[in-house]
Amino acid sequence: MQRQNVTLSLPQNLLRQAKHIATRHHKSLSEFMRESLEQRVEEVSGYKKAMERQIKLMSAGFDLGTCGTIKISRDDLHERG
Repeated sequence: MQRQNVTLSLPQNLLRQAKHIATRHHKSLSEFMRESLEQRVEEVSGYKKAMERQIKLMSAGFDLGTCGTIKISRDDLHERG
């Protein structure tokens, strides 16, 4: 995989915390940032895929066994005795 250097502008406190976390996990800051970014991208793209799958499923509709005809009225359905 080809790599490209980038310049980021981060709040000093965030950068300091990220460095400490990376050090505790025996990783470079670059490796820690790359893994964090990969995880975030996967979360977002996974959510998008799931949403598209559900929209497609809903568009196809569901067989509720009514053959397209509702045989009970709303009033009868909600009748309270």
